[in-house]
Amino acid sequence: MQKETHHRVAALAAASFLALSGVNAQAQKEIFPPWSHGKNAPAIDKGLEFTVPEVDNLPDFHGSIENPQLVIFVGGNYFFAMAPLVAAFEKDHPDLKGRIYYETLPPGILIKQMEAKGTITVGNMTWTVHPDVYAAGLKTVDTLIHKGMLAGPAVRYVTNDLAIMIPKDNPAHITGLADLGKPGVRLVMPNPEYEGVARQIKISLEKAGGKALEQTVYDTKVKKGETILTQIHHRQTPIYLMLGRADAGVTWKSEALFQEQAGHPIGHIAIPSKDNTTAIYAATAVKGAAHPKAAREWLDFLASPKALDIFKRYGFKAYTGAP
Repeated sequence: MQKETHHRVAALAAASFLALSGVNAQAQKEIFPPWSHGKNAPAIDKGLEFTVPEVDNLPDFHGSIENPQLVIFVGGNYFFAMAPLVAAFEKDHPDLKGRIYYETLPPGILIKQMEAKGTITVGNMTWTVHPDVYAAGLKTVDTLIHKGMLAGPAVRYVTNDLAIMIPKDNPAHITGLADLGKPGVRLVMPNPEYEGVARQIKISLEKAGGKALEQTVYDTKVKKGETILTQIHHRQTPIYLMLGRADAGVTWKSEALFQEQAGHPIGHIAIPSKDNTTAIYAATAVKGAAHPKAAREWLDFLASPKALDIFKRYGFKAYTGAP
């Protein structure tokens, strides 16, 4: 009951902010997901299209669950790259056109879904889908290979760095990680319980301001209500910033670049390399995958020049280390 009340209050607060700030209906439609505007699966006959932003939408579930021939579970922090990646892949594999389903939830949530034998409930809808490919940070992928959930070996393909996402006008005048510890600065941060990026963020906070800064952001401010912890930061962080509920949040640089490219009122502060933390993105087939050939073709594609060109649009860099 308490959690339900919290969500209702948050929704009312968001609505009040929009009303007071004079944000019109069209602007609201642009602010709320899905930001892909139905382009996530262009090859599918969509039938009746009924999407009501903020009210009825499923932004992290893409494609049709009717007999897909390739199912991909991918960490949501590059949800925006998946549509062009899938479109390019389908051109080279026309037999899979319109037959690819993918989810872009946080890696930890996807693991929970796999542990639930592929079954997930969102709102009033429950469905089951079994992934062929799982993609996340290298450490997570290697851990799941060791546990026997993934087949291996891990395919490494791109890297990414952190940035501080802010509202476009930067009302709190954030200049770097140290400013996140200041009293009164409202933060929206990935929850370590659900999102692996929180581990890298904590490392960077310690680099910039020692253990004290990390504890201020992830403990003291949480208790004071100045840090909101997310369950799905690639959606919640930009939304909360655009609604004025927070002044800053640490995300992957690519996420901020996407929001800027989409024309949303979002900006970012670069984090110096001495304080930054780089992630290696990796993927592999799921053990017992129903479509091993398609899975292998997708894994080969991820490290191809065509795929890397798409990733580079959003600030990712090609992985150049040991295989």
